[in-house]
Amino acid sequence: MADNKLRFAPSPTGDLHIGNARTLILNYVYSKSILGDLILRIDDTDQDRSEEKYYRSIIKDIEWLKISPSAIEKQSSKTEKYAEIRDYLIKEGHLYPCYETDEELNRLRKVSLSSGLPPIYDRASLKLTKDEIKDYESNGIKPYWRFKLDRKTITWNDLVRGEQSIACDSFSDPVLIRADGTFLYTLPSVVDDIDMGITHILRGEDHVSNTATQIQLFRILGSKIPNFGHHSLMVQKDGSRMSKRIGSMSLKDIRDRGIEAMTLINYCARIGTSDAIEAFQSIDELVGDYSLTKISRSPARFSFDEIMNLNKKIIQNISFQTLATRLSELGIDGNYAEMFWDTVKTNINTVNEAQKWWSIIKNDKININVGELNRDFLKVAQEALPNIPWDDKTWSIWTEEISQVTGLKGRELFLPLRIALTGENSGPELASFILLLGRELVLDRLNI
Repeated sequence: MADNKLRFAPSPTGDLHIGNARTLILNYVYSKSILGDLILRIDDTDQDRSEEKYYRSIIKDIEWLKISPSAIEKQSSKTEKYAEIRDYLIKEGHLYPCYETDEELNRLRKVSLSSGLPPIYDRASLKLTKDEIKDYESNGIKPYWRFKLDRKTITWNDLVRGEQSIACDSFSDPVLIRADGTFLYTLPSVVDDIDMGITHILRGEDHVSNTATQIQLFRILGSKIPNFGHHSLMVQKDGSRMSKRIGSMSLKDIRDRGIEAMTLINYCARIGTSDAIEAFQSIDELVGDYSLTKISRSPARFSFDEIMNLNKKIIQNISFQTLATRLSELGIDGNYAEMFWDTVKTNINTVNEAQKWWSIIKNDKININVGELNRDFLKVAQEALPNIPWDDKTWSIWTEEISQVTGLKGRELFLPLRIALTGENSGPELASFILLLGRELVLDRLNI
């Protein structure tokens, strides 16, 4: 394996959404830029919420993106290791038991806020006597466990944000173990990062304070501290927070809308950076001069319209050979399939939209608003239609003849022909499209 190792660590408690995808893609592109490996780690310590169907969904999404992790790990297989580290931390006095209920903690929080104080846990449980602890336990109250922070300032050189400093006396000792004995995110994450030899950790800026905690854990466990980076989060186009509907947009939703994997990779790798979003056709093109320092500290403004416009550009450069199987699944095959794709690909936003134009070619009848057409004009068009050859010069010869008879030019000439032949007001170049229709079908559609 490579010297540089990163990890993407989703929880199988739901589908991957657009925010997850951005973190995954940033990690993957960055790992490529530093010749590193990306490990997929499934953070499934929350057994009540973790589901196999979501694990399978994550794998499917990553395969769709054509991202190949160097290894796949599951935290649920490592509980014995976590328990071993837990016992060590308790023995060394780094974890301490707490017995407050959620209601008691909420009440203490409100008291602090009403007094103008930050709602920081006061370490009251450290002051409990042996008798008080015994009383809790005799009443069947099991403790949850907090990590006793060294209340000093932690500083690191962030891969994205530059020098970062977090004062650890500005927040509560974090809870690492629930009362039922299960682990929260923080401790297993550090243990795994050590075991897997993770050298770089790239995640959202909402983890900044958590990083200070984890750096302390790395030091206590005698491990080298990874390089941390925290990218900005996404907001809506107008700068407001992501709505639940958009923020939870899953990769499945995006895939079902016809977005290409490379479109999403290009978008997520460049949104919120100083680089323009371009329609690269491969990861290697994108990696180029990739640098995390180009990521702005300002929120990345998400726009699905931009994704769709980018998708259109991506599609225009996809060859028929690359898409032949997918097009065949849409019923688009046969001798003219390649010519058809080259004709329509500049006028569609998604590959699936090609199916509409294929049906316009293959169906004998199409829906036409006859009221928009002049029958005398169509009769002239019929009479002017060349016999042979039926080739790339036919359109110009035909329309020049119609223009000489009617005096019409430009849109006044082309639009009624388009409506009669396709039933649409816009679409692919008719010079190529009529070759796909064939002379007989063109004549038939002009006969209204």
